[in-house]
Amino acid sequence: MEDYPECYELVFQAPAVEDDVVIVRRTERAGAGGYPVYEDESGIVRAEISDRGEVRMLASGGHQMLRTPMLARPLTP
Repeated sequence: MEDYPECYELVFQAPAVEDDVVIVRRTERAGAGGYPVYEDESGIVRAEISDRGEVRMLASGGHQMLRTPMLARPLTP
């Protein structure tokens, strides 16, 4: 999984003036599609991100209402 970016910014549309941005880091896990799973520092926001930047949000607990981000931007260290 070394060919994948270490971090992404996930941009979610927010009802407020500014969008919500969450930074996620690559974990050692892979999702059902075989792509790396990324998560934020809290472990609550989890996503499988493909090599084409497609995002599939993953539940980290019960009763979550998952939203798909508008954009996933790779971050360079």
